[in-house]
Amino acid sequence: MSLKQRILITGGAGFLGSHLCERFLKEGFHVIAMDNLITGDLRNIEQLFKNTSFEFYEHDVTKYIYLPGDLHYILHFASPASPIDYLKIPIQTLKVGSLGIHNLLGLARKKNARVLIASTSEVYGDPLVHPQPEEYYGNVNPVGPRGVYDEAKRFQEAITMAYHTFHGLDTRIVRIFNTYGPRMRLNDGRVLPAFIGQALRGEDLTVFGDGSQTRSFCYVDDQVEGIFRLLMSDYVHPVNIGNPDEITILQFAEEIIKLTGTEQKIVFRPLPKDDPKVRQPDITKAKAILGWEPKVSRSEGLRITYDYFKSLPREVLYEREYKNFDKYIR
Repeated sequence: MSLKQRILITGGAGFLGSHLCERFLKEGFHVIAMDNLITGDLRNIEQLFKNTSFEFYEHDVTKYIYLPGDLHYILHFASPASPIDYLKIPIQTLKVGSLGIHNLLGLARKKNARVLIASTSEVYGDPLVHPQPEEYYGNVNPVGPRGVYDEAKRFQEAITMAYHTFHGLDTRIVRIFNTYGPRMRLNDGRVLPAFIGQALRGEDLTVFGDGSQTRSFCYVDDQVEGIFRLLMSDYVHPVNIGNPDEITILQFAEEIIKLTGTEQKIVFRPLPKDDPKVRQPDITKAKAILGWEPKVSRSEGLRITYDYFKSLPREVLYEREYKNFDKYIR
């Protein structure tokens, strides 16, 4: 048996999960990645398979999970994470945030492992408080089109805290704000890859509403650092991890056009129902408890991300969103 500490990362072939796999390998862990590949992609982790401290299991966490041997940490990052996902696979989105987390909390109890769950700024819904501190309970429509994701994440937080208070399980909760970087899915509907994908395909950039709604974008390396520090901390309540550098969507579209050197126009479409008007993290707790704040500027992070997308094969710009779609529709 290896003397290395072993960590399970669900959603390990996804955008953020793959970066976490790399980080924990660099930290000397034995990493077990688990993913059903409905939105994850083995191309994100293909460079890791030659590492003897890395394992991969293609598995749906909403089904029973068996792992032999010791397990010290669990990171639950398995979940669809974009508006396109919510509309196309709403049942799977709800199942991974309910059945999936229940299975993983049970596994954590059995293995006596510390578990960190990936929650989201979407628990705040279309917020009436700005910026959003962890104490804000949110403004969420549970029966709207975004409700399947928002409520799945809110349930994840509730059941995780219940396991902590009732069973004494060692738990952490990270609330992730908009994160970007290499390995994002170009066609997943989130604003940054959508804009860059449109620019690379020579299409006009689509802005919903009048573009006055705001977002705050955190580069993936900063996000991973915050998650790592939270996992290793003693703090059990939710912590916002995100970049408070707020920008309107219209301003962001203009930044992308300038970055790509394209001459596309900006076209406007109706704002989707319950789309948040503002989004900005209050990171007071992250600064005080974790000694964390973002380091990578948006201009630097966007340049790295755009260079990554430019390097992809042309067919990736047009490929369908899901590889195993039919297998997981219930």
